[in-house]
Amino acid sequence: MSIQLAESDFQILGCFPVISQLRPHLEQDNFVEQVRHQMKEGYQLVFLEVEEQAVAVAGFRISNCLASGKFLYIDDLVVDELKRSHSYGKQLFQWLIEYARNHDCKHLSLDSGVQRFAAHRFYLMQRMSMTSHHFSMEL
Repeated sequence: MSIQLAESDFQILGCFPVISQLRPHLEQDNFVEQVRHQMKEGYQLVFLEVEEQAVAVAGFRISNCLASGKFLYIDDLVVDELKRSHSYGKQLFQWLIEYARNHDCKHLSLDSGVQRFAAHRFYLMQRMSMTSHHFSMEL
């Protein structure tokens, strides 16, 4: 088992089968291009690999804002549905916390869909707090 940043196109593409479980609208044909575009804006992909296969994936970015200073924001966090309950999510989440600390972040945050009850239980077990409501609109 290892946790590493996806840097090569091969590694990025290897994350697709897992991340598409969270983001089913994504298309494999332009996934690498989309991730590379987001990387120019600070996005990073990290994956937990078991037997040369990604089983947990997180997309994140480091940013700053007036409300909370420097923070790590998790855009995507998913464990392969066939590999859950092996603590892979917890291990990847702990890696993200350490990464944030090592980059002088004061906060770690994420948004989670209101229907994702299992994810909410996981985040609460990781000692996260619900601190706001997220509002959005289609344009």
